Amino acid sequence: MTTITPLALPEVLLITPKRHGDARGWFSETWSRAAMAQQGLDFDFVQDNQAFSARRGTVRGLHFQASPNPQAKLVRVLRGAIYDVAVDIRPGSATYGRWASAELTAERGEQLLVPRGFAHGYCTLTEDCEIFYKVDGAYAPNSEGGILWNDPALGIDWPVGAAEATVNPRDQALPVLAELGAVRF
Repeated sequence: MTTITPLALPEVLLITPKRHGDARGWFSETWSRAAMAQQGLDFDFVQDNQAFSARRGTVRGLHFQASPNPQAKLVRVLRGAIYDVAVDIRPGSATYGRWASAELTAERGEQLLVPRGFAHGYCTLTEDCEIFYKVDGAYAPNSEGGILWNDPALGIDWPVGAAEATVNPRDQALPVLAELGAVRF
């Protein structure tokens, strides 16, 4: 059976599917709409995405999609390990600006469910990481946004500092949370 664990922000869930193994290796059902709906998780995933990062210390994020095209994400690692983060950016939320994190590994098969209204980002903990994620809304450039990954006001405990992180120029130029303004989801 799949294990579902709420993190520091109860809407952000660590989902660990059971693996069935034998001499050949293992099998795991990573998502079953019917089984998850029985546990209160009803998502209609419409797009699968895959990313590769060659270097340890690569940071991607913190990204989100707002109204009219918000997205929830179900993130897992196919190769390597990442430090995965979700930040609550829902206006009026009691946990606005707080974050939750988890280490996801290919070896253990954990997944992070990042609900709509949360910014998402990760840092690779190993070389040659492959990340796979499902989203419940199609990519819409007019709805995308982001927050600076190392905004001091957030205080995210990243496993790398700014000097050792590999971050693309676009993500490095994202605003801090205080400059974001109200976002609708």
